[in-house]
Amino acid sequence: MTQPAPLLVSGLSALAPSYRAVLCDVWGVLHNGVAAFPEACEALARFRHEAGGIAVLITNAPRPTSSVLKQLEGLGVPLDVFDDVVTSGDVTRGLLSATREQPVFHIGPARDLTLFEDLDIRLVREEEAEQVVCTGFHDDENEMPEDYRPLLERLAARGLPFLCANPDIVVERGNRLVWCAGAIARLYEDIGGAVTILGKPHAPIYEEAVARVAKIAGEQVAREQILAIGDGLPTDIRGAVANEIDVLFITGGIHGADFGPVEAPDEALVRRRLAEEGLDARAAVPHLRW
Repeated sequence: MTQPAPLLVSGLSALAPSYRAVLCDVWGVLHNGVAAFPEACEALARFRHEAGGIAVLITNAPRPTSSVLKQLEGLGVPLDVFDDVVTSGDVTRGLLSATREQPVFHIGPARDLTLFEDLDIRLVREEEAEQVVCTGFHDDENEMPEDYRPLLERLAARGLPFLCANPDIVVERGNRLVWCAGAIARLYEDIGGAVTILGKPHAPIYEEAVARVAKIAGEQVAREQILAIGDGLPTDIRGAVANEIDVLFITGGIHGADFGPVEAPDEALVRRRLAEEGLDARAAVPHLRW
């Protein structure tokens, strides 16, 4: 019987000749919320400058690109290792532009208010709202999703539509996991509320990212020539598979503890988990590197 090709590879260089562009996740792949990963930044730089590829970052950050660029620079990610950035916030802003006449109740920290800049949207108290936009927890270091249940029950009872600007359930911050807006959206849906999610794994953010690749290339680039890179099974990997884009699975991210030693993952465990999730990957590597 023919053995399957090895899933684990040495790095991006093993795949680079087959692709014209990469759509690279940010949090957990390029940085951990505290500092940049130098090997990952080098990998993107070499893909661009040695392989002649296009690198577009694709992130569930609930803020516009301009805000994310400042964060990346502050964390030490060189801005010349990628060509463009597409955020969940960008896609969310597009939808909000179409519903701007409906006053918004915002759930999330003050740092995410850049999402609403220049949109002519009225932010109001809970009682006056006609729609809800969630960008995250007010205090993601200490709060839990259940802390929001009473609020969410009141909002759902009024039938308010709920727009989630960051589908991630958790992300790594340093050496710990913190909750994201996706956890609140999941609870709102469980209560019976109507939720709209635009970031990964959903199609709108991929359509925008592929369009950015085409703009940079000066022509349409087939999805078969684009590689997604990410560490989150429910977002990065599921999104790439659903949108018919090959994926390089970064096993040492939020699922790192599931595959044995982080630096030497057990390929059988990785394959089993992908199969259990109904997913597949072109290749896997513990951390993004060239």
